[in-house]
Amino acid sequence: FWFLHGFDAEEDLIESLASKSTKERIKAIQKLPETMRKKREIRNKVLKEITEKARHRGAQPSCCTECLQAAAVSFRRFGNTLSECFHLLQIWHKTMKIIGAEFGTNVLSYFVFVKWLLHFNFFSFLINFGFITIPQLLAAEPNNLSFSGLELITGAGYFQQTVLYYGFYTNATISKIENGPSYNMQLAYIFTVGVYFVICFLFLLSSMVKSFHRNFINPQAFSGNASKLLCTWDFNITNEKAVKLKQKNLSTQIKEDLAEVNKEVLNFSVRERVLRIAIHLLAWVASLGTAAAACTGVYFFSINNLELFMKGHGNDLESQAAMLVLPVIASVLNTLIPFFFSWLGHLERFQTPGQHIYVTITRVIILKMSIVGILCYYWLNIVATSESKCWETLVGQDIYRLVLVDFIFCLLGSFFGEFLRRVIGTTVFVSLGLPEFDIGRNVLDLIYAQTLTWIGILFSPLLPGIQMTALLIVFFVKKVSLMRNCQPPRKVWRTAQMMTSFMVLLFCPSLLGVLSVTGVTVWRLKPSEGCGPFRGLSSMYAAVFEWIQILESYTASKWVVWIYHNLITSELFFFILSTIVLIVTYLYWRIIQGRKATTKRLREQLIN
Repeated sequence: FWFLHGFDAEEDLIESLASKSTKERIKAIQKLPETMRKKREIRNKVLKEITEKARHRGAQPSCCTECLQAAAVSFRRFGNTLSECFHLLQIWHKTMKIIGAEFGTNVLSYFVFVKWLLHFNFFSFLINFGFITIPQLLAAEPNNLSFSGLELITGAGYFQQTVLYYGFYTNATISKIENGPSYNMQLAYIFTVGVYFVICFLFLLSSMVKSFHRNFINPQAFSGNASKLLCTWDFNITNEKAVKLKQKNLSTQIKEDLAEVNKEVLNFSVRERVLRIAIHLLAWVASLGTAAAACTGVYFFSINNLELFMKGHGNDLESQAAMLVLPVIASVLNTLIPFFFSWLGHLERFQTPGQHIYVTITRVIILKMSIVGILCYYWLNIVATSESKCWETLVGQDIYRLVLVDFIFCLLGSFFGEFLRRVIGTTVFVSLGLPEFDIGRNVLDLIYAQTLTWIGILFSPLLPGIQMTALLIVFFVKKVSLMRNCQPPRKVWRTAQMMTSFMVLLFCPSLLGVLSVTGVTVWRLKPSEGCGPFRGLSSMYAAVFEWIQILESYTASKWVVWIYHNLITSELFFFILSTIVLIVTYLYWRIIQGRKATTKRLREQLIN
């Protein structure tokens, strides 16, 4: 009887699915709690049922309809197959599960952030390569400089006459066919960079909002720990390794939730509070003083860097190799000082690991952004006004060296900071034990490198490709180092908001600072006279102004001219737009407050 009941239920399901529209039927089959083989069987039975009903009604579909349906099914199957292939090619998918199960969500958030930045730079590389580099390659002249191999480190020599740097790009209108379509390299260059930064701004803002909603105000985050015990297990998992991995992952999540619930609130006496405040103040004075000293050193080495370049006229490779001093010094400071900040954090004895990480992140971001600020001042106020023939290429080479040397030091940090620390902790000083993965230091290394990449896009359009390769290598090096050298955090703690914090730091001060630097470069600085797509202009933005003047003589382009004069260059428009944004933000904030209050009440009801 049970078998007959199951058979009848399946028949009812097939009839129900056959009566639905194609889109609803596909969604319904996808949501069935069955294996893929069973779903395919149900789908075939439903299609057979639909065909038989059509035949009984005498509504035999036409040949054209059958062809279209067959093509749609084939296209859908091809899309599903392609999706499965891409899913298999996600080489980090299994790695993410293992890291989350072994080390918890706090360490996992670092690798999620690396993957996110990798996608970000891949998109940037595609845009720059498609709209800037490929047109230039079509019109490029042969490179007569010799290649020695040292250019891979210095970024000079042979690379000066390649599409890697701003100075190689032409200011002419590219046209391969006589009287055919032409390509204005000036407009392509400035619009590609401008549109890319607008997309970055909107995408990063949208990602922050989604992450904030998911981790701070999503009611599912407050569904209680009982649901995690009773409703989390996926019964479709049958592979033994997958079962063990899922068990570890679930166990780690429960430990994190329990640590969040059972965290101790320590009560200190007045004397202990005063002592702790004094220690915190001394630590902040020491960290800010160290950051100021580091910025001073970087400034003087940057001045020496320019003197070396001007003395060697920037043509011989030896003078370019001597300019590696600046990126090495900057990378040494960015690598060693965070260890000092982490040591200060241990002296302060924070109540939770989260407080320690967030304070360390704040101090390191002050250090790294201060160094980047000093370098930007050096590039925009000293290099741009120097007697260099192509100061934009010089800035691009500096940023190339900084990114490359920072990547090398990142790999060395995994060796000396984690591998040697493991050797010392297991052989010499056994009481130290295995090291823990330093999330704050490693995340800010990524943000620092990404900030340099964004600044360098204007001067070296292919820099995102280099950063993409570096991130891919860093992902696997850090993964191997984590698995072999590090231990899980001694204190288990939940960091649902960690990824949101990373995005906030990447947005401000990183992206907003880069937009300011790019704005000054485009609107205020005079381009070099002898190189680049904007040679001979008073500023890079002057190319847009000249284009608008040309469009004024065409009747069909009057709407573009109107938008430029009444929207883009209008202070009133941006004032009104800013007012609307502030009003919408305030209303959205009030809605969030109401939802948070409702979520709190629902959470209390769930607990009851």
